[in-house]
Amino acid sequence: MMAELFDCVFPVRDAPPALSHGVLNVLKPVGWTSHDVVAKVRGLLQGRKVGHAGTLDPAATGVLPLLIGKGTRLSEFLVDWDKEYEAVLRLGQETTTQDATGDVIRTVPIEGLHPESVSTVIKDFRGAQQQVPPMYSAIKMNGQPLYKAARAGKTLDRQARPITIYAIEVTALDLPSVALRIRCSKGTYIRTICADIGQRLGVGGYLSRLTRVRVGPLHVDQALTLSDLVNGDGLVQRPGSSLSLDEALAHLPAVIVDSDVVPKVLNGGALPNSGVWLPPAAGDIPTGTSVRVKDGRGRLLALGQWRPSKASLSSLQSSVNQLQMIKVFGENA
Repeated sequence: MMAELFDCVFPVRDAPPALSHGVLNVLKPVGWTSHDVVAKVRGLLQGRKVGHAGTLDPAATGVLPLLIGKGTRLSEFLVDWDKEYEAVLRLGQETTTQDATGDVIRTVPIEGLHPESVSTVIKDFRGAQQQVPPMYSAIKMNGQPLYKAARAGKTLDRQARPITIYAIEVTALDLPSVALRIRCSKGTYIRTICADIGQRLGVGGYLSRLTRVRVGPLHVDQALTLSDLVNGDGLVQRPGSSLSLDEALAHLPAVIVDSDVVPKVLNGGALPNSGVWLPPAAGDIPTGTSVRVKDGRGRLLALGQWRPSKASLSSLQSSVNQLQMIKVFGENA
């Protein structure tokens, strides 16, 4: 339905110039599911493979990383990107979904709350902790998403998961509303954080508004709207609006291979202890580390697993027992 409405407001034109392979920084609108956005962009890119890294609820907006072409093969290497949110917590009420889309099930007067005590409790949520995921989530138990059980009126026992809140600060406080900025690890449910803060304060609470302002290196102020993509005009080349495969994997160390072993890399073969170079900036790469495999021109060819032996201290070249290819992208990735 949302996709059909979008077609009415923004009629599809010729497909815009597009990133062939990599990650696209897209601003998810309110009311759209992450799947809606994927389907729309897949249509705009004329059937090219499109996926996403990190679901956003329909009521939320903000950065949705879309994986394009060979970028769809990167998701397992991007899961550790941290995330940053701007959220509004509404105190004094609880809802069935821990956010504004649910029914209010409890209301508590907040006249006794003081801004200082609210700020103090919120600060205590910093750090590593265990979080029980909400029933209204896409996490699967026994092959079924939890939200389907929730819609059927069921509440299942869920195992707590480790998360980390790197930073949480109050940016505005006008009770019953509290504006928050939160930087957290993967797997963190902001609406559960809001509900837990409300419980800690004894008055309940729910997430009334959410914007994801950053995912890893992707920032919301550089994200492309869907109308940007429809209108084209080369907007996907705007700084910060996309990442190549190599840029998306920049957190992984790189090794360089000689030109005569490139064909073997492209065939997915393992390399023996020659023809592989370790750039000085790479430092000491532990055995078993995933590495970017690049040619002498700096082109990303593949992802491999690093299995070094003794490195020569007098040369840039490292002697390796084997460099095993994990994923091959090709010379034009």
